[in-house]
Order: sequence, then C-alpha cells, then structure tokens
Amino acid sequence: MTGDLLSGVTAPPARVRVQLPLLLPEPYDYRVPGDMSLVPGSYVEVPLGPRRLFGVVWADGDWQGERVEERKLRPVMRAIDLPPMPEITRRFVEWVASYTMSPVGAVLRMAVSVSAALEDPRALTAYTRGEGEVPDDLRLTPARKRILEILSDGPPRLAADVAAEAGCGTGVVRGLAEAGVLTTVPMLALPRFPRPDPDANPKTLSGAQRLAAEDLTAKVSAGGYSATLLDGVTGSGKTEVYFEAVAAALRTGKQALVLLPEIALSAQWLDRFAQRFGVRPAEWHSEMAPPLRRHTWRAVAKGEARVVVGARSALFLPYPDLGLIVVDEEHEAAFKQEDGVIYHARDMAVARAHLGRFPIVLASATPSLETLVNAENGRYSRIDLPSRHGGASMPDVTLIDMRRKEQAPPARQWLSPVLREALSQTMLAGEQGMLFLNRRGYAPLTLCRGCGHRLQCPNCTAWLVEHRLSKRLQCHHCGYQAKSPDACPECEAEGSFVACGPGVERVAEEVATLFPDARIAMMTSDTLSGPRALREVIEQVKDGAVDLLIGTQVMAKGHHFPMLTLVGVVDADLGLAGGDPRASERTFQLLHQVAGRAGREERPGRVMLQTYMPENPVMQALASHDRDSFLAVEADQRRQLEMPPFGRMAALIVSGEDEGAVDAIAAALGRAAPRDREDLTILGPAPAPLAILRGRYRRRLLIKGPKTVSLQPILYDWLTRVEVPASIRVQVDIDPYSFL
Repeated sequence: MTGDLLSGVTAPPARVRVQLPLLLPEPYDYRVPGDMSLVPGSYVEVPLGPRRLFGVVWADGDWQGERVEERKLRPVMRAIDLPPMPEITRRFVEWVASYTMSPVGAVLRMAVSVSAALEDPRALTAYTRGEGEVPDDLRLTPARKRILEILSDGPPRLAADVAAEAGCGTGVVRGLAEAGVLTTVPMLALPRFPRPDPDANPKTLSGAQRLAAEDLTAKVSAGGYSATLLDGVTGSGKTEVYFEAVAAALRTGKQALVLLPEIALSAQWLDRFAQRFGVRPAEWHSEMAPPLRRHTWRAVAKGEARVVVGARSALFLPYPDLGLIVVDEEHEAAFKQEDGVIYHARDMAVARAHLGRFPIVLASATPSLETLVNAENGRYSRIDLPSRHGGASMPDVTLIDMRRKEQAPPARQWLSPVLREALSQTMLAGEQGMLFLNRRGYAPLTLCRGCGHRLQCPNCTAWLVEHRLSKRLQCHHCGYQAKSPDACPECEAEGSFVACGPGVERVAEEVATLFPDARIAMMTSDTLSGPRALREVIEQVKDGAVDLLIGTQVMAKGHHFPMLTLVGVVDADLGLAGGDPRASERTFQLLHQVAGRAGREERPGRVMLQTYMPENPVMQALASHDRDSFLAVEADQRRQLEMPPFGRMAALIVSGEDEGAVDAIAAALGRAAPRDREDLTILGPAPAPLAILRGRYRRRLLIKGPKTVSLQPILYDWLTRVEVPASIRVQVDIDPYSFL
C-alpha cells in the first residue's frame, strides 16, 4: 500500500532563482522545463511581464528561504549555449553590490554588459578597398581620406571598427561603399584571439628590474592571494617588470587582466605588449565596436582570450580561470566610476584577487596614499624601482614664480619669458619640447565686455568652454554644445564677447605666433579623432617630425618620446583650487607624471612649472624630487582629521528635476541622520558644487567615521527612515573621490 501511494506522487517541478541584469535586489523564481538541465551560473532567457530577458541562474531548487508557490512560477524559456558564469564571478558581483550598496542586478549588468553576446554569432558585413577609381564627383573629405587609408592595406574590417579608428560615423563608411569605392565582404565570424607567447621576446632587464620580476613571478607561480605595490619612478621599467608576471601567469595556464585608466589612448602600451608576447591582447573599453565587444566577451567567457587589457569595466568580465590582475597607474582617479554603480576599480580589483586567491600588482610612480598606507601597514608588499632604466637621470625641475615682474608674461599672454627662452634653446638644439595645460578648449570662460553676461550651460551650473578650432561652445560635464553666438543674449551687443583665461588651444595660438617655423602638434581628447589619430601623433613625435607638443593630461599617460627634453607646465596651480581633500595629492601625481616625459633617455631633461604659489608643498616637493616627505605631511594632515585612508567616508547625493522636492528629501535625510553617535560626523545637506548637473538639482550629505566602523549598516538604517519618491534619486558613494 505504501509503495502504491509513493508511486503515485509526482515530483515537484524543478525550480531555479534567476538574477536579471536590472535594478533588482534579488533573483526571481522560475520553473525549469523537464527537458532542460540548468546549473548555477547558466545563462538563460526568461519572461518578465510581456518582455523576454536574459539572466543568470543564481541558485538551484535547494536554496533556503521564502519560496514562491509552484503554480505562480513561469518557465525558463531557453538555456544559452555558453559556459556557466563562474561561481567566483557571481560571488564577486554579490560582494560589490554589498560594498557599494547597489542592487545585485545593477552589478550583474556590468558583468553581462553585452546582452547580444549571449546570442549565437551572426554573419557580419565587412568592408575593404574596392578596385575602382574614386569618382570625380565624390568629394574626399578628411574622414573619407582616413577611411581609404585605413582600408588600403590589410584584411576586411567592420564599419564600426573602421569608423572608430577614423574618428567618424559608420555612415561615412557605408556611403563610400554605396559610391563603389569600398567593397562589402561577408564575414561569418571574427577571428579567434591568438595566444600570447610568454617566451616570444623577453627583454633584457637591469639588476633591479630582474629582482623585481623574480619576486612577482614567484608569487604568480606559487598561487594564492598577495597584493604588491610596484613603486617605480617614471621611466624605471615598471611595465617590463609586470610583463614578466603576465608571462608567468600564461605559463601556468591562467588568464591575466591588466587595467589601464585610459585604455583607448594607450597605443604605445599595446605596441609594447605585442613586441613582448608576439600578439596583441584582447581589449575591453567603451570605444570598441559592438560586434567586437560581443566577440571579446564570448572569448573571455570561454577562456580563449588569455590576456585582457581594459578599462575599469573589464574587471567584471566572466573569467573562468583568472590568475593575475595588474592595475597600472593605480593612483588614477579615472578608476573611480561616478555613475550607476559607484565604485573604485582599484579597490574592487583587490577584492577580486582576494576572492579568487591569486596575486594582484598595483603599479605607479606616484602611488595613492591609500596604497602606500596599506604597504606601510603590511597589508601589501612593496617593490621599489628608484632609478630610471638605462642610466637616464630624473629631470631638473624649475619653479617659475609668476608673481615676479621679470618672470611674468606680457598682458594677455600666458608663457613666461623664462619658458619662452627655454623652448627656443630646446628647438635650436634639435630637441623636442612639451607644453602642458590641463584645460581643454580655447578659454574656460566667455563673457560679454558690455554687460558682463557669462555663457553658461543650460543644464549644469558650469560655464561653457569655448573651442575655437571647432567654432563651438561646450559643457565638459554634460556634453551640451552650441555655436558661438554673434550677439550677447542679455544685452544683444554684437561682437562683444571676450575669452577669459587660457585653454590649451589659446596656448597653441600664442606658440604659433612666437615660433612661426616650429612644427607643432596638439594632443587633447578634443583634437584626436580616434586611436589612429593618437597613434599618428605619437609616431610623428618619435620620428622627429614635431618640435613642440601641446596638450592636456592625455600626454601624461606613459608615453615615451626619446628626444623630448623640455616640459613646461603653463598653470601648475590649476588643480589646487576648490575643497577636494585630495587636491594636493592629485596635483602632485599629475605634474609628476607630466614631468616624467622629459629626458627619458641619454639627453638630460628639464621641467619648468609656472606657478603663483612656489612655496606650496606640492611645488616644493616637485622641485626637490622629495615625494616621500610631501606624502608624509599629507598623511599626517589626513590622520589628524580622520580622513581616508585613516578614516571612513561616504556620501549621499540627492538629485531630481524638482528643486523643491530635492530640498525636501535632503532635509528629511538630514533630520534622520545618526547624529546621536559621537564617533560619527554628519555634514549637510548642502548644495553640491555642481548644484545642477544634466538638468537635475543636486544636494550632498557626508558621513565620516573611524576606520574601525563599517558605514554600510549605518547607511542602510539611515536610508530606511526616509521614504523617497520615485522622482528623486539618492545615490550612495562609498569612499568618495569626487566632491562635485
């Protein structure tokens, strides 16, 4: 009888929990059809209301917790034929969500940022140079000429790929095809990523470099978690050292990830990698064409891409066998993501290595105070490379005191007579110079000389920056653009606008007047139309076809120019203004990196900093090459104030389109703040320095506490005390880097 009863019982249908890449805090339950086999990590397609969405199986039917009734479950629609998302990736997604106080689905969206990658590859259309002549009636614009040059030699390429390199839209490529100048070629699949050869072309290392490389390779070969600061002056060969760690990871069958702050602008780094390992690595950044992003994501998930170099988002790719992370220029603020899930890629990379139990290397010539303190406390080990490779010496640094009459430039000009003379001497000697100003465009402010009206962004509390080369005004915060008006919108006076202050374009204009025979090149994110344009400028400088390079911080990113011996900084004090507690540290890091471009080979280098504050500790440290003393003073000041890295800090950013509603919620949060705790300091609410950004009003609150206090539980409790309407957004920024 008992057996008959049991035989008649139907086993309950299998169920899984599926995490969707949406702003959802937890997975949803789904029923698994009988003919489908799923495991945690499987990629699936499921229904959500009327939509069909991709998701990841987060747990099977054995999970413990509240269960949805069987009759309410909807079935999984299909399983995707891909290796499951590794358990370590899912654990990392959950950890990041918990640390940043973000929904798990929002973090998962970064790991599956290319939903099309889950689909089977489809046939693509590639383009190559046709055999026919260019029609006489076809106007060859600069963009069309660049496309024809790109496709004149080499295999067929995708339109988006060609357009990105040429710095134009894909419509220009398709237009050339319609005109018969380009030929379309079906491409069934993008080629596989070739495996880098760890023994292809090893470099001869100096004694210090060899010892550093042996230390890192031993850690990689041994496995297990370790964090190492690779601290070396500019030109000391840090890249060649950590390349040996990458080679060690490849020899042990592991994948390696190298994070760079500006991957789309790192042409020289990619060339160096190809010279060392015989092939280029897989790249991952926002400027990749969609088909290549899809292809790369699948190659990483399948373990075919053995080395990935990328921007911060590359950290969330589903590596099945990651064995090494390198964070190059670990001090860079570009590693902090300020939108969506707010996180610092350097810190999350350390967490990823710790979860995966493998080594991480943090490389910099100007390490962040956070990393240095971790090294001093023994949490990280440290390797020093105190000298430049090949016997090159550090450049001499001169402070030009702009307060002194004999060193000040003429009215409405920006280069000191001292710097002008140095530029003249450098070019007469057949050497190259560089002028740096970390301010894009022609002028940071444009006003009417008649009524004083200032041209301001309609969406932000920011001035519009004049870009005279492109004849436009632009907001560098939201991207708003407009033509320069002929008349003042306030007083209607014509021709009354005057540029105030220098931008890099204005400096270039002055240099062209001073040195009419000099061959000048500009290097800014505005003047470079794409990776190919950057590479062309770099090659021109290396080949000696440029006498003077002028630009912004794009130039500070590790470029090596053998004949560049003079660096002039037009406004060295620029980053010291404002209330950012890291202003001094960031200014020192940036100027030190810029100065490091000078004299990297046998010719000695000189650096000249135009400053109105030569007594400032930043300027004194740069002039004396005394980084450690400067950082000791900086650390002592932060320690006294219990500021990071000696304390913890988080920000709440309240924003919305209705100013009154934003103020009301900010005030409510201020009243609900945990002000009864003596170990916490609450600041605000107060208008953010950028009180309006992209049309949204913004208010900020800050919470600061000792290092021993975890702020996340306190913030969770704080936020539950205030009901926030859907029209208002409250963002949590753990460890804030930007105070705008």
